[in-house]
Amino acid sequence: MTTGRTLGLILIIGGIVLCVLIAAVVLTSAQTTGGRVLGAVLGALLGAPMVAIGAFMLIRGQQEARELAVVEQQKKLLGMVRAQGRVNIAEAALELRVSRDTVREWVYDLVNKGLFTGYINWDQGDLISVDAAQMRTNKCPHCGGELELAGKGVVRCPYCGTEIFL
Repeated sequence: MTTGRTLGLILIIGGIVLCVLIAAVVLTSAQTTGGRVLGAVLGALLGAPMVAIGAFMLIRGQQEARELAVVEQQKKLLGMVRAQGRVNIAEAALELRVSRDTVREWVYDLVNKGLFTGYINWDQGDLISVDAAQMRTNKCPHCGGELELAGKGVVRCPYCGTEIFL
């Protein structure tokens, strides 16, 4: 998980140390100003790629860590719904320390990945997990109204606003 960040920091520090060492050796051993300048340029040329690659790996590692944190939060949400069967969205948002909108985005993401089936009643704020086998109907599980297709894997009740995820 933190390998990219750690390796990035090592490369950055190694590049800086390499520049400083080469510059110190050249400054102490070179007799002319031209030799010193050439040594300093050589040190920078040898150390700069290490620093650049290290910075890239550090930034990439931090980005991956943020993405992994979101995946972990989504796993917690999915676990909550599967364990309890019914979860209030506001309570889930409080427990996960995110906004309701973020929970909504995560639910749609989990549906698109095929990891969640069930439905949401946005009026009551409940997220309900239901097996796909139990969802094979064209009636709303909340009000019994006729359902209509709303998007990939999503069916919406036009009467009560419940969204069913298949």
